[in-house]
Amino acid sequence: MQRQFILAIVLSFLVIYGWQALYPPPKKTPPVQQPVQQVTKDPSGAQAPGAQQALAKDAAADATATVEAAPLVAASAEQDVAVENAFVQAVFNTRGGVLKSWRLKNYRDGDGAPLELIPQNVPNSTRPFMLEVDDATTSATLRNALFKPDAGSLTIGSEAKTLVFEYRDAAGLVARKEFTFNPAHPYIVRFLGQVSKNDAPLNHTINWGPALGTGVVAGGMSYAPASQPIFYRDRKVSRVAIKDIEKHRQEQGSFGFLGVDDHYFLSAMLPPTEQLQVSYSPELVAVPGQSHPLQFISWSVKSPSGPQPAADFFFGPKDLDVLQSIKPDLVRAIDFGMFDWLVVPLLRALKWIDSYIGNYGWSIIALTVIINLVMFPLKHKSIVSMRKMQELQPQMKAIQDRYAKLKMTDPGRQKMNEEVMALYKQHGTNPASGCVPMLLTLPVLVAFYAMLAVAIELRGAPFLGWIKDLSAHDPYFVTPVLMGITMFVQQRMSPSVADPVQAKMMMFMPLMFTGMLIWAPSGLVLYWTVSNLWAIGQQTLTNRLIGPPPQHNVRPPAERQLKNAGAGKSVLAKERK
Repeated sequence: MQRQFILAIVLSFLVIYGWQALYPPPKKTPPVQQPVQQVTKDPSGAQAPGAQQALAKDAAADATATVEAAPLVAASAEQDVAVENAFVQAVFNTRGGVLKSWRLKNYRDGDGAPLELIPQNVPNSTRPFMLEVDDATTSATLRNALFKPDAGSLTIGSEAKTLVFEYRDAAGLVARKEFTFNPAHPYIVRFLGQVSKNDAPLNHTINWGPALGTGVVAGGMSYAPASQPIFYRDRKVSRVAIKDIEKHRQEQGSFGFLGVDDHYFLSAMLPPTEQLQVSYSPELVAVPGQSHPLQFISWSVKSPSGPQPAADFFFGPKDLDVLQSIKPDLVRAIDFGMFDWLVVPLLRALKWIDSYIGNYGWSIIALTVIINLVMFPLKHKSIVSMRKMQELQPQMKAIQDRYAKLKMTDPGRQKMNEEVMALYKQHGTNPASGCVPMLLTLPVLVAFYAMLAVAIELRGAPFLGWIKDLSAHDPYFVTPVLMGITMFVQQRMSPSVADPVQAKMMMFMPLMFTGMLIWAPSGLVLYWTVSNLWAIGQQTLTNRLIGPPPQHNVRPPAERQLKNAGAGKSVLAKERK
């Protein structure tokens, strides 16, 4: 009987198991989690009877809901939400409620389409405005959740508008994202993120993911270096090269702005004054058939003290007027160099001239002429002084030859210096008068060079003929060759006080500069060529005003010694008589 009973139980189990395997019951929707019961304590401090059981039951229900929490407020399917203003075409996605695309209408890529600032060639990348919390499971839910938008599309006109994404599930997770667009600042998005679990606010991290563009380091429209971390703290801008990111993976403090930039564009947060923590991470993406991987910088920001308030995010061009209108300190994102105090007025002057001419190539030429007109007196004085020094060169050479055999430490060398200074005084010449005027013009030249190197106004700006982009190199290298030729002619025409060997070495300078600037932006080469042409014209005019240099026949030292000896003999003969 016992064996039969056991056999019946086994057969019954097999039948039930086989039936369930062939005809599984439909999955039940997990019940909505009830609010957490308030835990009470008795006067001794111990939990009241039944409280531990209630907590254990709630914890088990919460664990089950975390795995398969039914969404209560969510989108029915993944979809894109388009937002457009006069300058930007943006696309948000309900999967995570993130920014998918951000195209600038007034800037073009290599194919002539609106420029895309969010990398599209990075697989499985984190999109901007993805939120994370300390709990990995909750972060995964936020990443994959279908946020419900309050609008299918949005067009920004004359009034500010807000796009809201919401998500709520049965596990008590509530997430809300608000994106506010102000027509006064088309490249700004004001973002407010809120995450809570069972009515308890969760501190979150705002992830931006791979920032800015194509990841190409050089070539074409990307003449400048790759993107890099940038932050403004304690009235100082820090730009971090990719090789130095390990030293700056996390930065904390009160920032004026922080984010990632490249040569012409910037993605940055303009935070309130509280302390923030920003993290940077390089991302290299290998591309089949290319020797160099694409380089991107991922960044995220978190408030150590708690959930972050609403903050502005800038995503656009490093245009001087645009940045100035948003926040004066944001202008420091443009790397103007050590002469920034001079570069800004020059850039404003270039933009003012272009407002009348309408072509940045001709505007560069006009501004170059204006600057050289202003510096004409200084350059004229320098050329005249160098001409005088050139005229004295044979006599200076004669003095140096008389003391050539003396060592540098010989006290007799002091006599040579005295004779040289006496020669300068006799002819009213000061060797510094040729250098000082040129030194005074040097900051202007360096500032003009720096201005053209970083001005986004030149990006994609055509000049004439084959020059379609003043920020890119001359595709046929015509302007670099012209620059080298004009520099050579200028070098030949300029007065030289150097010895013949040094003068011959200086003639290699045009060749060196041509090689250095052959891949430089054509706007820079155009400026340099026009400056050389102006210098040639000014040198020709100065030569006509002061006349050709006089020819001096300085006798060799031996001939002067014979003459002096003859003069001495005649004096002795007269004395004897």
